[in-house]
Amino acid sequence: QRGELKIGASLTVGNYWLPEKISQFKQLYPGIFINCQLGNAEEICEGTAVGMYDLGLVTGEIKPSLQQSLEQDEVGSDRLQIVVGKSHPWYQSTEIYLDKLFSTSWVMRESGSGAQQMFEQALQSWGIEPSNLDVVLNLNTSEMVKAVVESGVGAAALPESMVKKELQLRTLHAVQIINSQKQSKKPLEIIQPIWKLKHRQRFHTRVMIAFENMLMQEDVQVA
Repeated sequence: QRGELKIGASLTVGNYWLPEKISQFKQLYPGIFINCQLGNAEEICEGTAVGMYDLGLVTGEIKPSLQQSLEQDEVGSDRLQIVVGKSHPWYQSTEIYLDKLFSTSWVMRESGSGAQQMFEQALQSWGIEPSNLDVVLNLNTSEMVKAVVESGVGAAALPESMVKKELQLRTLHAVQIINSQKQSKKPLEIIQPIWKLKHRQRFHTRVMIAFENMLMQEDVQVA
């Protein structure tokens, strides 16, 4: 019932997915002090590897150089949505063909972001080189990307959990991407796993284990 838990979380995970989990944990263990810091996915991975955090929560790829020291488990997932603001030509469309991605400007996150890594991997799997897109802005928070796109600049790939409210209010609109080469016309999806990270060698406190157990039970229920 006493103790401290140090959590590092990537920005979108920390702002949109984690608060509910922390709230549930505090109800179960009111005496535990939780210290949570946010950064991009790369910073959180590195911080967890050097012992700054008991647990890290991120989306995206874990660098091969850190995989030896970090244990990772999937505890949830989020979908990336391609979104545009009201003044964008795609606002009236429900779906667009893959080759149309070249016809708009893009607002992107910086390369250390988990969402950015996932988007670039998806593009490459669809046969598109990310550097060939017309990127007009690189920003270091998804909140800023969302605000810029909402105000009418270009398109962006943002986590669904983050744009839920804006999609309901119709200040943003999500489009499905269709591959014109494929017969099925099935929308292309970008699902990003949420990873729980911990150091393989470091001592695991009872507080850590209790928080992990709660996350894993939640994941089983979601799955």
